Amino acid sequence: MDSRVSELFGGCCRPGGGPAVGGTLKARGAGGSSGCGGPKGKKKNGRNRGGKANNPPYLPPEAEDGNIEYKLKLVNPSQYRFEHLVTQMKWRLQEGRGEAVYQIGVEDNGLLVGLAEEEMRASLKTLHRMAEKVGADITVLREREVDYDSDMPRKITEVLVRKVPDNQQFLDLRVAVLGNVDSGKSTLLGVLTQGELDNGRGRARLNLFRHLHEIQSGRTSSISFEILGFNSKGEVVNYSDSRTAEEICESSSKMITFIDLAGHHKYLHTTIFGLTSYCPDCALLLVSANTGIAGTTREHLGLALALKVPFFIVVSKVDLCAKTTVERTVRQLERVLKQPGCHKVPMLVTSEDDAVTAAQQFAQSPNVTPIFTLSSVSGESLDLLKVFLNILPPLTNSKEQEELMQQLTEFQVDEIYTVPEVGTVVGGTLSSGICREGDRLVVGPTDDGRFLELRVCSIQRNRSACRVLRAGQAATLALGDFDRALLRKGMVMVSPEMNPTICSVFEAEIVLLFHATTFRRGFQVTVHVGNVRQTAVVEKIHAKQRQG
Repeated sequence: MDSRVSELFGGCCRPGGGPAVGGTLKARGAGGSSGCGGPKGKKKNGRNRGGKANNPPYLPPEAEDGNIEYKLKLVNPSQYRFEHLVTQMKWRLQEGRGEAVYQIGVEDNGLLVGLAEEEMRASLKTLHRMAEKVGADITVLREREVDYDSDMPRKITEVLVRKVPDNQQFLDLRVAVLGNVDSGKSTLLGVLTQGELDNGRGRARLNLFRHLHEIQSGRTSSISFEILGFNSKGEVVNYSDSRTAEEICESSSKMITFIDLAGHHKYLHTTIFGLTSYCPDCALLLVSANTGIAGTTREHLGLALALKVPFFIVVSKVDLCAKTTVERTVRQLERVLKQPGCHKVPMLVTSEDDAVTAAQQFAQSPNVTPIFTLSSVSGESLDLLKVFLNILPPLTNSKEQEELMQQLTEFQVDEIYTVPEVGTVVGGTLSSGICREGDRLVVGPTDDGRFLELRVCSIQRNRSACRVLRAGQAATLALGDFDRALLRKGMVMVSPEMNPTICSVFEAEIVLLFHATTFRRGFQVTVHVGNVRQTAVVEKIHAKQRQG
């Protein structure tokens, strides 16, 4: 945890935590950095640029790795050239873990040349052939005219190529949903996943609640999961045209798993557990347009910064407010994001073109924070959020994924169930290694510090059967007749070769954000480490040594 988080909470803004970034970034145009062939060099962090009327003539130069490829044109390639282009596409898809973006009409150095209509049509036909060869689908994201030294109108086309990897059922992205109580988190998820707008009285959220008191109070107190699918053409797949989660999974090439967290301060420990345990790829911070930054909004923002979870912001309930009120809330958010404690660059999304650019820049730069303004009742700007989620690429690269998969198996136990005719079932995330049906693992530690042997009988992801689980994926594992009384949240299931050991004393470096009393020896705290939530006692405090 770095000092910028304490600065956000501390009230007085002291410079620190990196160079300050000023100004509001209004999304315009598209682009990215990319390269061709294989992994020859390091990725260059470039900012997407471009536009319509006064766009700059260059994008950042093409990077050797990453999932974005520049092509000037693809007109009638020879067979040898075509095979090389197919190999190149496979590499880009591998880098993007199943997704790649092609910029047609752009030179490798980033020069926006553009193509005439006939050449563009021929290039897209070649790209379609390449995608068919690797078993992928293509979707045109947008076309833009460019001002180049030519009398003929010239265009640049941006294309999304998507292919589910052979060893996966679908692409997966986990999004934690944060925000103050009554900001509309569960309602928004209900609208997205059910496909029906809210009636203004919370009808859309009823299917998301797990307990009777949640329905009665309208407030989430537990962690629930909702899924939203996109098919290979980028079309939404949800419960409006699918009866079950299994049907959604079968029809989708990309799945967004929303982790609906509690907004009330009373349930803050549940929200922290959801952020630390379920390893979200990014977070959606919901802010009500009529109340602005209120209640636990600032605390949730601080948690996302402390845990280094990238986040974007959705301003909801714009149908209840005047335009000036919405603008005031957006300005308030921009001021907080620009503080030295945050160092973020706000990007207001107002069009589909902005949403495409926001998704690409959000993945490339940790400082960019897209802001959406929408309504779950009128449906205003709801499509922009769907476009963003559809294009948003995985935020971890393929090399990190492969390194985790090569390690020994470790599965974090977050939920425990008893299912009739199945037996004991545990839910959680595989933090490293690979887990298959029939694997024998050990689970613990028990109250006396032991690890017990068990067998994985079956695996399910998003309520559909799965034979192999890979590092970073969340799933439920059936353990047969294993005694549920021996299990508890916070345990781990690991490979026996790991020879796991336990500890009762550890050292930690802390940043004290805020505390009402004195933090001293003998003080009791609740420690959240991954899926472990444990009460601990401060034995000793070491003063931080000054360097110099």
